[in-house]
Amino acid sequence: MTLPTASVRDRILSLPSAELPAYVYDLAALRDHAAEVRAALPERVELYYAAKANPDREILTALAPYVDGYEVSSGGELAHVHEAVPGRPLAFGGPGKTPVEIAAALELGVRRFHVESAYELRMLAELAARTAPDARIDVLLRFNLPLPDALLENSSLAMGGRPTPFGLDPSEADATVALLTDGTFPQLALRGVHAHLASGLEADEQLAVAESVVRWATGLAGRHGVRLCEVNVGGGMTVDYADPDRRFDWAAYGKGLGELADAHPEVTLRIEPGRALTAYCGWYATEVLDVKHSHGEEFAVVRGGTHHLRTPATKGHDQPCSVLPVDDWPHPWPRSTARQDRVTLTGQLCTPKDVLARRVPAAGLRAGDRAAFSVAGAYAWNISHHDFLMHPRPGFHYLNHLEHPGSSEPSEPSEPSGGRRG
Repeated sequence: MTLPTASVRDRILSLPSAELPAYVYDLAALRDHAAEVRAALPERVELYYAAKANPDREILTALAPYVDGYEVSSGGELAHVHEAVPGRPLAFGGPGKTPVEIAAALELGVRRFHVESAYELRMLAELAARTAPDARIDVLLRFNLPLPDALLENSSLAMGGRPTPFGLDPSEADATVALLTDGTFPQLALRGVHAHLASGLEADEQLAVAESVVRWATGLAGRHGVRLCEVNVGGGMTVDYADPDRRFDWAAYGKGLGELADAHPEVTLRIEPGRALTAYCGWYATEVLDVKHSHGEEFAVVRGGTHHLRTPATKGHDQPCSVLPVDDWPHPWPRSTARQDRVTLTGQLCTPKDVLARRVPAAGLRAGDRAAFSVAGAYAWNISHHDFLMHPRPGFHYLNHLEHPGSSEPSEPSEPSGGRRG
């Protein structure tokens, strides 16, 4: 399992009980990981960060030197990312864009849109003519392309290859490309094709998807006699919560993308990872409140729960967990203690679904000990149902912030987090 780095461990153990639970992010570890990913990618592969994975201001800022831009999928993300990393390129994607969101993006200078339907294309054209009449707007048409059954079966989440609300059906491709090439929408320019089809794939599977998408896109361009500048093959690189030390093979993926780029020198490839960039830099830290025996098993109830860290409930897995013993016990009553070698860790919610990790090796676990759930840097706090039962929200701590070189002092929490000050 992914153990806390020294700075994360020290911070977790230093926090008073009243300041738990808390999210703790190691920004130095994030920067190191992002630098390794960037170094593995060929020069002609653009790297955009999918802000939906974790939009915290400190995360966005730490990634800035290593990414070419950011993909946003709502008006809220758009405004937040624009403010957090001003001047950086943004691509506006996602289904169900509203007229207000598109107009706001145009007003903020966004000039790259992932268009999901012919209806959205017409809406964008009209709003661009009103809002940014002198601007050239680049369009990547998102398509729901077919995927081999084996890849669909191996993916943890499929956005394409089957009926979904994402992207254009391939049968609409020729008619939609015609709208961008016959003068119907002179302000819009066909930049390329976008196809984020599946998540949770290994490097060889991601390469197979990328090759398929590029082959389809260049065939489309050839039929219409147009040149595509870019093909976006999306994100979805696997993160293995069961074995978090086994990472996506960025070196192999980068090598394969380089060969694909060399075979299509006229096309820039773009990828949009989210979870695979930030998941490993975050920990959800909390305190054991009680250890109890029930029908032959043992359970530890911790502060907080899946209303703060929704990932294990959403994905149906056990969140990787480390136990940090705490010898100090300030209360006059005795500590409850585990009698078995394995303990299931649950939260404070009044539902049996509030399970963070099952049968964790935790012999001797006691009330007052700390639990550090790793791989919590993506799709964690930002997808959780924060207000259920109205428990206090967690604190947020960002260690090794560049504003304090060599320090582990926390910065201010991101505005959308709504958590306690770290």
